[in-house]
Amino acid sequence: MRSAPSFAALVVLFALSACGTSDTPPPPAPTSENWSVARTWNEVLLEGIRNDFARPTVHARNVFHVSAAMWDAWAAYDPVALPVLVSEIGTSPDTEAAREEAISYACYRILRSRFQNSPGSAQTLGLIDSTMAGLGFNPAVTTQVGGTPAAIGNRIAASILAFGQVDGSNEAGGFTNQFYLPVNDPLVVILPGNPTISDPNRWQPLALQFNVDQAGNPLPTGALPFLSPEWGQVVPFALSASDLTVFPRGGFDYWVYHDPGPPPQHGGAGDLLYKQGFEQVLEWSSFLDPTDGVTLNISPAARGNNVLGSNSGTGYATNSATGQPYADQVVPAGDYYRVLAEFWADGPDSETPPGHWFVIANYVSDQPQLIRRFEGVGAELDPLEWDVKLYLALSGAMHDVAITAWGIKGWYDYTRPISALRFLGDLGQRTDPGGPSYHPGGIELVPGRVEVITAASSAPGERHEHLAGPADDNLGKIAVRAWRGPDFVANPQTDTAGVGWILLEEWWPYQRPSFVTPPFAGYISGHSTYSRAAATVLSRFTGSEFFPGGLGQFPCPQNSFLVFEEGPSVTITLQWAKYFDAADECSLSRIYGGIHPPADDIPGRFIGAQIGADAYDFARTRFGP
Repeated sequence: MRSAPSFAALVVLFALSACGTSDTPPPPAPTSENWSVARTWNEVLLEGIRNDFARPTVHARNVFHVSAAMWDAWAAYDPVALPVLVSEIGTSPDTEAAREEAISYACYRILRSRFQNSPGSAQTLGLIDSTMAGLGFNPAVTTQVGGTPAAIGNRIAASILAFGQVDGSNEAGGFTNQFYLPVNDPLVVILPGNPTISDPNRWQPLALQFNVDQAGNPLPTGALPFLSPEWGQVVPFALSASDLTVFPRGGFDYWVYHDPGPPPQHGGAGDLLYKQGFEQVLEWSSFLDPTDGVTLNISPAARGNNVLGSNSGTGYATNSATGQPYADQVVPAGDYYRVLAEFWADGPDSETPPGHWFVIANYVSDQPQLIRRFEGVGAELDPLEWDVKLYLALSGAMHDVAITAWGIKGWYDYTRPISALRFLGDLGQRTDPGGPSYHPGGIELVPGRVEVITAASSAPGERHEHLAGPADDNLGKIAVRAWRGPDFVANPQTDTAGVGWILLEEWWPYQRPSFVTPPFAGYISGHSTYSRAAATVLSRFTGSEFFPGGLGQFPCPQNSFLVFEEGPSVTITLQWAKYFDAADECSLSRIYGGIHPPADDIPGRFIGAQIGADAYDFARTRFGP
């Protein structure tokens, strides 16, 4: 097997990222020489995603197409394996070398095509070229004629790239929307309240003075368009027509797989759940203070082991691999919640959620406790066979999640917390009919956390003194104790906004001021759906629900991990016993981050579980008997 090029330093590995080390250091990062050719190209793909725009749907498709190309090139030299997108038959006296060559030509052509217009194209294309050269292959060999491994790889790439022009993604049009239009005027986030919203149940664009996506790329100022609301029509991997419902609107058929039904509606079915769900987001925003004295044991001894669709788990008595109890890890709760929000946000320099789970999958494959037995039984697979099979199953699931979740997002077109909470605050409070600012559709008052500003509460020395306004013009408005927002973070490397009394009309999610909220509808949560599907695939493929050795972990050192503000105030190591624990933590992180209410999260977990199982079952049929 040829050695991979020495670009490992460019790759952000899950175990040894910028977070540094912890008291319990993870295993050493693998060198590039340890990687199969599939792993090498997967790392190039992930680096390309980091240098591109943060587009989870587009990159779920990219990881699927590249992984399918790897698989079809590998399967060309196997008598029983079945292809996914392109059927080829190859022969060679050196099967391993032929597979490496065919895989490399296929990946090279696809990656160069997909990232040629990336904002980081100079870096990404240079990495693609240097990888090909480091593997000893000549990119100038473009022939698609004959039975050489290069020709087979080139044909596979050409077929997949041609398929991408007709798969429903509108790649030729730059993935732009062809029919969808928002019903709400944009929310100008730097202005108070939400006076322009016409339908509080529908998605609202955000108008920002400076837009920077989660991969750190500057974007046009103003309101960004909805990303991929028509993605439900993209050709899937394993989704079934029996799971499909078609909804017409505005001259377009929205394809919705695994339809969860409508989310709670303000003024309609589920009105109270609507209010309570977004109020929970507001409540959890008040937990983001590392100085409040609240501590939490975040060890698997106390957290995880949830029933699907719940957060009821209380951890594990012992580590399944060692038989020993997990060590406690007691940390400031506000630090933990902030770390969750940033770690699972996948930014900046992000692989996006589908790519993030490939980083986790590679981390799993690198663990010395792992034996590469398919489904945990039988003979150990060589690294290349392990990788191409794992990548196919995982990428197929990620691709189908993008189609499903964004099909649901496009059709139900549901609002985000920043729009809903500011809207509720503009209406007033619904708790006291005889009190000021009463409106039955408004927000619930909670003493000490959600209150009306009064002359008494804003008097000198009182809790709302700073909110009264220059002429007491804020009397009657809603004040909330929450994360105070980016205005209190002049320097993210040294400043912490903390939690305090602010006007609800000025509430921000725990995000940067140049990002605020992803530019697409909330329902259902893509993070929840991606994560549960990925955890399902990893559990099935490895033959165990548990991380190798019974513990997966990621260290986040004191005052050098957080990006939105300084922190954490102590070193924190995220720890999970099962893949499902990591997935559930990812789901909860979006509530702490102010991005989703529970109504977005829980359906995503159930749908992700089904997509993961179906994608895995279909991938398994490709592997042969």
